[in-house]
Amino acid sequence: MNPTRCNRFFGTGWKAINRKYDSQSGNLKAAIYISCVDTVASRFEIAELLSGARGSHYANVPRYWMDFGNGKDTGQVVLSTIRKVKQPKSDTFEAVESLPFVTEEFGELLRQSETDDDSPSCSLAEALEKQELFINSALAQMGCSLLWQMFRSGMTTHRGLFLNIADFRAVPLPV
Repeated sequence: MNPTRCNRFFGTGWKAINRKYDSQSGNLKAAIYISCVDTVASRFEIAELLSGARGSHYANVPRYWMDFGNGKDTGQVVLSTIRKVKQPKSDTFEAVESLPFVTEEFGELLRQSETDDDSPSCSLAEALEKQELFINSALAQMGCSLLWQMFRSGMTTHRGLFLNIADFRAVPLPV
């Protein structure tokens, strides 16, 4: 998603920061964190760091974590809340203030996949040898579409998906 284009459309001033996020990276503050990591341990480390994340101004209060993960021809995008996010009252929809971390909801599956699976790295060289060509870009497009829906309509009825490009199947994760 192009931040300049979105900023012009919405009249906002957000920016994307591509930076390693770990216990050594200092006090990085953002409203939305997006991760795609090579190891389950990294995903759990990010979850631990985000659990303690605090913001000092309204714009940088940590609210959402969108995690991307993939294997050879499958992958997932999971949107979580870092803490409760106050929702407006709705007569049409049931407002949900909290979405579980990917590590909370799918922790056992993640741990099992790391020991059972020889998943390729997100690095270009390994990915070209071991991954289906379009798995990363397909997941990126789906994740961006989820963010776009949240920005555009102020809500979402889904918080992610599981994608299998080998059999052309996407299974949405409802809120």
